[in-house]
Amino acid sequence: MSRYKLASTVIAALWLSGTLMCVGSTQPGSDDAKTIGEFESRVTKYLDMRTKESGSAAHPSNSPDKLTATQQNVAEKVQSKRPAAAQGDIFTPEIAAYLKHQISATLAGPEGHKIRASMRRAEPVTGLTLHVNEEYPQGVPLQSTPPTLLLNLPTLPKELEYRIVGRNLVLLDTVPNLVVDFVPNAVPADKD
Repeated sequence: MSRYKLASTVIAALWLSGTLMCVGSTQPGSDDAKTIGEFESRVTKYLDMRTKESGSAAHPSNSPDKLTATQQNVAEKVQSKRPAAAQGDIFTPEIAAYLKHQISATLAGPEGHKIRASMRRAEPVTGLTLHVNEEYPQGVPLQSTPPTLLLNLPTLPKELEYRIVGRNLVLLDTVPNLVVDFVPNAVPADKD
C-alpha cells in the first residue's frame, strides 16, 4: 500500500470515529433514559392519583368564583391524599441531578445568554419559600420557563408545568395550582 493511500485510510478512519463519537454523545445514555423513565412514571402516578381523587377536569366556566372554588376543592383533595408529601417525592436525587445537568448545559451553551436575558425580563420571582403540596401563592407572578430551556427537559403532560422561582425549578399542577415538587438551586447562579 502506498504512503498516500495509507495516510488517506488513517485520516478517513479518524474522521469516521470522531463523527461516530459526536453522534453517540448527543443520544441520551441508558442511565439518562432510566432516569427519564422513572420521572415519567412518578408524574403519571401523581396525575392518576389526582384524577382519581378529584374526578375529571371541571367544566369551563366564566364565573371566577366557580373556577376558584373548583380549584380549591381539587387542591384540598390532593393535599388530603398526600399529607406527607415532601420535596424529592417526584424529583428524586437522581432526577434532580439530571435536570440540573440539563439546565446547566443549556445555559452554558450558545443560547445561554439569551435564555438568562429572557428569564430576567419575565418577572423573576425571588424570596418566595416553596412548600410541596401547597398552593402557589395568589398574586405572585408565575415566571414562564423559556422554550429553549424546555426543549432540554422531559416533556410534561398538559396539566403540569415547569416554573422557575428564584433558582429553583418547580413542578406546578395547574389544575389545583399546587406545587407538586421542586429542585432547589436547579438554575446555576448567574455569573454576570
